[in-house]
Amino acid sequence: MPFQPCLMFMTNILIPLALLVTVSANSLSQTDLQKEKETLKQVDIDFSNQSKEKGMREAFLAYAADNAVLLRPHSYPIEGLEEIKKFLGDENPPFTLTWTPEFADVSVSGELGYTYGIYELTDKDENGNEIAHKGTYLSVWKKDKKGNWKWILDTGNPGLEPKN
Repeated sequence: MPFQPCLMFMTNILIPLALLVTVSANSLSQTDLQKEKETLKQVDIDFSNQSKEKGMREAFLAYAADNAVLLRPHSYPIEGLEEIKKFLGDENPPFTLTWTPEFADVSVSGELGYTYGIYELTDKDENGNEIAHKGTYLSVWKKDKKGNWKWILDTGNPGLEPKN
């Protein structure tokens, strides 16, 4: 039985080693993972900047995945890019929506992530004075086929109390 030690070597050493290499090849290193978290946070900042500069509607449509879902208060989930377009209407709303991500995390594979933070909706009252409303938000992101981050789920909670 000269092949038995060889078979034991393959079973006990090579197969687990091959599995480890395969798993490692599909996950990011700690350095790459931290870099990807920072990249995702910057994408969310760029998304907010576009909302401020070109309007909420344009920004939300530019960064949305085809299968994106909006969760809004008092509404069923708004599913898919076409339904989101209908929900947002044909023009930008008369208010400005911006946000600041406070945290970003990315899966070990680097293909799925989320951000959350504080949003600010700036509008004008009946006298033309600016008023700001703050709340919290959560966006779930997924990389598209080209490797670009696109949001796949977005939700927010209005009525944030000021920090003391």
